[in-house]
Amino acid sequence: MTQGLCVSNAVKNPIRGRFQIPDVPLPEALALVEARLAERLQSREPLLREIAAYLIGSGGKRVRPTVTLLVYRACARSAQGHEPARELRDIIDVAAALELIHSATLLHDDIIDGSGVRRGRDSAFRKYGLASTLVTGDFVFSRAFQLCARFEEKLINAAAEACISLTEGETMQSRFRHNPAVTLADYLEIISRKTACIFQQGARTAAYLAAAPDTVVEAMASCGFNVGMTFQIIDDLLDVEGTEARLGKPVGLDLRDGNPSLPIVLTIGQDPEVARVFEKPEPTAADIDSALMRIRRSGVLSEVRALAAQYGMRARQSLDVLAASPDKEHLELLIDQLLDRAD
Repeated sequence: MTQGLCVSNAVKNPIRGRFQIPDVPLPEALALVEARLAERLQSREPLLREIAAYLIGSGGKRVRPTVTLLVYRACARSAQGHEPARELRDIIDVAAALELIHSATLLHDDIIDGSGVRRGRDSAFRKYGLASTLVTGDFVFSRAFQLCARFEEKLINAAAEACISLTEGETMQSRFRHNPAVTLADYLEIISRKTACIFQQGARTAAYLAAAPDTVVEAMASCGFNVGMTFQIIDDLLDVEGTEARLGKPVGLDLRDGNPSLPIVLTIGQDPEVARVFEKPEPTAADIDSALMRIRRSGVLSEVRALAAQYGMRARQSLDVLAASPDKEHLELLIDQLLDRAD
């Protein structure tokens, strides 16, 4: 993630008092999220704690909690004349819960994909094996819902809907794995369920906790959804034209695993050779290198960039309902930075 939006060192001090998050600098708020994550990973079983900490402690972009915190801050500043926003602890717990849910899905995804690398090092699946990684994913999911349990039904249901959507998206993706019949509409439905939904529910919950009017809550949900779509499309692009040094993982993983990324989906209909490689259960390294080159030469990457830019523009337009503030500017900058990752 770009500088100025995330922090790596957790604050050890507990959250005390009814401080409003606009009064807490964003890096400190993100550090409180990190501290909450570390606290939630404690277990009576050392192996569960070790595997969960191995993944979450490896870093990650923390885009989801960053978007959640920024939406909350921007809405809280805009909601003058409305009831006060919730206390700091509430939004920290929501941001931490979303990151736990995301982390649990990464553990399960690595099992499904057979992935050996995650965030530049051995995946938990490779390091600890299937059974331990699967159970740890369940443990992390449960910890997320412990954080949600004290909230009202509406918010718990939003978190549950995000999890349901994630599982449906994963199942749909599996249905089209190594399947050249996949369409653009199929792809967009997969990532809307698997990636964009958790951004959407996080932004919706953040605006709700900031006591924003219903119209603003739904505008922020739209913003979150479009940020999530932008994020995933750019990730797909980087898997084709990025470098292992930059990404912390080999390129071409979507081809290897048969995952229908956007560049692949746009290419297989016009290039039978790429379709052949995508369909192979175990393509060779030479197959992948050749198919990547064909995708790069096909011209579809400009279409991928254009679609990402469209979703980014929609995310920015959703912010028009907010009053001007540094946090709104941060959100606009974050959207630009997500798009700039492909440059």
